Amino acid sequence: MTPNAAAHSTPGKTAPAHHSTTHHGARRFGDTVALVTGGTSGMGLATARQLLAEGARVVVTGRDRARLEAAVAELDGGDRVLGVRGDVSNLADLDELITEIRNRYGRLDVLFANAGVASFQPNQDITEADFDRTVDINFKGMFFTIQKALPLLSRHASVVINASWTLHRGMAGGSLYAATKAAVHNLAHTLAAELGPTGIRVNSVSPGYIETPMFHENVDVDAHTAVVDSIAAGRLGTAEDVAEAVAFLASPGASYINGQDLVIDGGLVAAASGG
Repeated sequence: MTPNAAAHSTPGKTAPAHHSTTHHGARRFGDTVALVTGGTSGMGLATARQLLAEGARVVVTGRDRARLEAAVAELDGGDRVLGVRGDVSNLADLDELITEIRNRYGRLDVLFANAGVASFQPNQDITEADFDRTVDINFKGMFFTIQKALPLLSRHASVVINASWTLHRGMAGGSLYAATKAAVHNLAHTLAAELGPTGIRVNSVSPGYIETPMFHENVDVDAHTAVVDSIAAGRLGTAEDVAEAVAFLASPGASYINGQDLVIDGGLVAAASGG
C-alpha cells in the first residue's frame, strides 16, 4: 500500500436531509485516530466524512489510486486525512497499511472494516474464481484487517464490521455474498467475546438497500420501484444513514454495547411494507 496525502433519483419517499454533525458535539471523536477500509465511496466515504467532521484523524483505504486521491480531496481534511492505497485481500498490503498508521499515529481508536464487493448470481453459476474473489475480499480481507490492526488498537477502541441485511433473510442469487456476510457477522460476535477483557468492543452493522454506487451497479433501474416498495420506510437508505450508525457504535456513548448487530434497513427485514 502506498500513502496519498450517489447520483440517481429514488422512487418513493425522499430521504431526510442530513445536516452538520454538530448536534452530537463536534468533538465526539477529538484526538481519535480512525481507519476506514473501502473508504473511497458509498458508506465508507460517508463514514470517513462523519468521523472527520466530529474531530477524528481519518485513514481511508482503497484499491484504485485515482479514486483514493479523489476521496481524500473530497474529504478536504488537510493533514487530518491519510489515504493509503491497497487491497485488503493482500496481506502484504495490510502490513504496509499498519506500518504507515503506526509510523504516523502510533495507535488506532476506531476501525470501520468496510471494504467489500458484491456478488449476486444463481448458485449454479458461481465459479471457483467468483468464490475465491468474494471470500478473499469480504471475509479474508476483513479477518486479517482486524487481526493486523490489533496491536495498534487502544484500550477502549471500537471495531465496527460492515455485514448485511442478507444474513438475516434469504435472498435468491445471494448465496455467496450472504455467506461471507454471515461469516463476518459471526466474527463480530466471537471477537467481542475474545477482546472484551481488553476493553476493545466489536460490533457490526447490517445495512439494507443503501443508495450507493455499488447498489446502482447491482440493481437494475427497472427494479428500483419494487425494491422501495419492499421497505417499510418507503425509501432507500443513504450512506449517511449508515455513517450515523457506525459513528454511534464507535463513540463513547456506545461503551456498553458489544457483540451486537445494528440493522439499518428501514424495516426491510422486520417490518412488512404497507406499500
